[in-house]
Amino acid sequence: MNEIRTRAAQFIRDWQDEPGDERQQAQSFVRDLLGVYGITQTRAAFYEKRVKRSSTGSRGYIDALIPGLALIEMKSAGNDLVVAEKQALDYIDDLPDPEVPRWVLTSDFHRLRLLDLHADNDGVQEFTLTQLRDHADRLAFLAGYGERTFGSKAQEAASIRAAKLMASLYEALEESGYDDHEASVFLVRTLFALYADDAGVWDRDLFLEFLETRTAQDGSDLGPQLSLLYQVMGRDPSRRQSNLDELIARFPYVNGGIFEESVSIPSFDTAMRDRLIAAAMFNWSAISPAIFGSLFQAVKDKTARRELGEHYTTETNIMKVIGPMFLDELRQRFMDGYHDTAKLKKLRVDMGQMRFLDPACGCGNFLVVGYRQMRALDLEILLRVQQLSGDTARTMFFTEEHLSVRLSSFHGIELEEWPAQIAATALHLVEHQANQAMELALGTAPDSLPLNKIRSIQIDNALRTDWGDVVEPTEHLYIMGNPPFLGHATRSLEQAQELRDVWRRKDIGRLDYVTGWYAKSLELLNRPGYAGEFAFVSTNSIAQGEPVPALFGPVFAAAWRVKFAHRTFAWTSEAPGAAAVHCSVIGFDRTPKKRARLFEYSGNIKGEPVELPVIEQINGYLVDGPNVLIEQRRAPLAPELPPMVFGNMARDDGNLLIEAEDYNEVVADPVAAKYIRPFVGARQLIHNEPRWCLWLVDLEPSDIARSPVLRRRLDAVRQFRADSTAESTRRMAETPHLFGQRSQPDTPYVCVPRHASETRRYLPTAVFPPEVICGDANFKADDPDGIAFATISSSAFIAWQKTVGGRIKSDLRFSNTLTWNTFPLPPMTDKERTAIIAGGQAILHARALHPERSLADHYNPLAMSPELVRAHRELDSAVDQCLGLRGTATDESRLRALFSNYAKLTTTNELPIATKSSRRRNVESGATK
Repeated sequence: MNEIRTRAAQFIRDWQDEPGDERQQAQSFVRDLLGVYGITQTRAAFYEKRVKRSSTGSRGYIDALIPGLALIEMKSAGNDLVVAEKQALDYIDDLPDPEVPRWVLTSDFHRLRLLDLHADNDGVQEFTLTQLRDHADRLAFLAGYGERTFGSKAQEAASIRAAKLMASLYEALEESGYDDHEASVFLVRTLFALYADDAGVWDRDLFLEFLETRTAQDGSDLGPQLSLLYQVMGRDPSRRQSNLDELIARFPYVNGGIFEESVSIPSFDTAMRDRLIAAAMFNWSAISPAIFGSLFQAVKDKTARRELGEHYTTETNIMKVIGPMFLDELRQRFMDGYHDTAKLKKLRVDMGQMRFLDPACGCGNFLVVGYRQMRALDLEILLRVQQLSGDTARTMFFTEEHLSVRLSSFHGIELEEWPAQIAATALHLVEHQANQAMELALGTAPDSLPLNKIRSIQIDNALRTDWGDVVEPTEHLYIMGNPPFLGHATRSLEQAQELRDVWRRKDIGRLDYVTGWYAKSLELLNRPGYAGEFAFVSTNSIAQGEPVPALFGPVFAAAWRVKFAHRTFAWTSEAPGAAAVHCSVIGFDRTPKKRARLFEYSGNIKGEPVELPVIEQINGYLVDGPNVLIEQRRAPLAPELPPMVFGNMARDDGNLLIEAEDYNEVVADPVAAKYIRPFVGARQLIHNEPRWCLWLVDLEPSDIARSPVLRRRLDAVRQFRADSTAESTRRMAETPHLFGQRSQPDTPYVCVPRHASETRRYLPTAVFPPEVICGDANFKADDPDGIAFATISSSAFIAWQKTVGGRIKSDLRFSNTLTWNTFPLPPMTDKERTAIIAGGQAILHARALHPERSLADHYNPLAMSPELVRAHRELDSAVDQCLGLRGTATDESRLRALFSNYAKLTTTNELPIATKSSRRRNVESGATK
């Protein structure tokens, strides 16, 4: 930047006394202005480009256009620059997409007006010609200095457009039959050349000039010419031929391993050449290496190519990991030492000791964003140290050895070669952006070229490789990333074996594949010479239900604690058709004195998080409360609660059940009609849909002969069961008139669906008389006095269910052994019990005011009746008081109380836990033979 300011001063001297005539002097002024920023080749800008005005349809001329970057419109001295700007915007509509600029610069020779079309506000800056030297950084984008604001919508849009251009190039190579691996190498090299063309790595548009002036229009020699160019860029100038084409010779030595491998020469045609030139017209300095890397990884897949822009890891989501893991603490240290040079220098030293590992790095977006943020903070520290020294005019001198944050500190493991190549290239790009920012701010930065080869990305199976071979011993290691999302039902046999190996246990139960990275982190950080922290984006199921003890038990046993956590949120973008993956972020350390941080997405999993105060600690369910692990139980922990079992299972191929369309036929048979009973499955419970069954526990054998309906249906049941491959079902063929498994009570009972929507404020339950047969899609419990219905209808219970229970996708999965039997309702006084039962009765009375409504209608979150809302508040007040809560309780305070009660109850009661899968099935079924 010092050279730019020097040239700007000379430019001011040359032009400040000129009259400023648009017709005679515009091109000379623009050429000299661009020369200030190193754009000395006329090819870098189009002059007098002919375009059509969108407002009038008439033809006009753009004074100068740098495709994809800037449009410059000149007017004679004294003219209105706002009018000139409107004229320039009028021209933009006629430009092809790759040429549309971000910046519009207007000038009357004595004043300059700059408009940023990507800015959220008006984006306008104005200054005089004589102020250019002091404002030289405002036009620094002309010299290839990238955007200073990362993660913006404009940068996301630019990255998506860039990825689509690269996808079209890959598609053309694929269709031509070019080898897939060699196409990958070619695309990575081309990506670097396209980026370097706009980012100040070499003269602007040098690569574009090469394409347009050194290759034939039919594309016949493009492959050989590119192969020669890439070979030259991979060779030190001292080893180049002396008779090279002068334009090719202007390309610098790149190194970095990008141009090392020898590949065959691709063949091109006119259309392919046109695609490459269109890509070169785009402004690549505007991309985010992190976002673009995610998209670039997808260009090989046809489906992913069609959906580019819909599926990528946003920088906002990456910051959910690296922010609370290390960046927020470093920034706080910067603020605390803002006036203390010694503290700031110590902070730089400590940052230099930090090492980072992403053992599922993919295209490297976590490493890229982490490196960029660390370099940006380091630059802020350097600027502040310079200010404190009182000599802000002095230029600091920097080589790579002077940097506290280096690429060599960032390590990754990736299973496939293609994303690993992208990761290395993206790290090179973001390093160049960081060096540009440093040069712009301090006047100096390490040389961008030649690149150092990235040796810290290892291609291997992360669960099969020794992480100690990837990163050397360090006591300042930060392990982070976004491992594969594979639930226990979708992992392969090989992946299941990998989990057994890393966890060193045969029974891995419902552990998700992502937990393998937790096990490997525990193993590495337990070795001599290693210490640090780890944090992963994970499927939210690891903090729900049965897997929690299996994962968090070993973690807590090794003296780790949850340092921070983001509760369930949607990981993917909100683009149409993009499936939301429900995730959590969990970070661990061994520093219990530091305050833990907990983030919640209440009501909107695609929204912004809200940080909750942590009073005690964050447990394995991501709740502020005691560090307890909830195991399945055979019987209720609270003695006041009755056992809960599955409903009746027909095993009948639909012949004992009566659908609405068959009801008239069955009821017309007087013998069969006397055995008809209302039947409640999950849909009948929640949506009040009619269904019946033949309940034949008191069947008179002679009735079968007198009823064609019974005879036909029971024959069908017997045949279905006899043909079964399961021995237990074949035995049931001996009693075809009975449900296969029965547990119908002879008292009023509470009926609970096995699954319910996550959006429910309360669990949709009901009380039925014994004449209503409960199906096996529900659970039920004898409830003559209503204590079970009241308990399960409370806010406290659904908070427990959502936290401790498992899920089917995002729906709640009720479990008698895991959520009902573990519900820690403390011993109640007679008064408390009476109040809770009365609260349940109030809910039933409120529902009875609208008998036509189903449970789904009653509990529509947007349309609950005032009477029902009041009844639930009455019940919640009674249950909350029993839990020891006073005043207005929240789900957070309820959960804290519930976990505290669980800890108390389980220290004084023996826990009968179902540990074997066969015993667990029997306990949950509640079946009688």
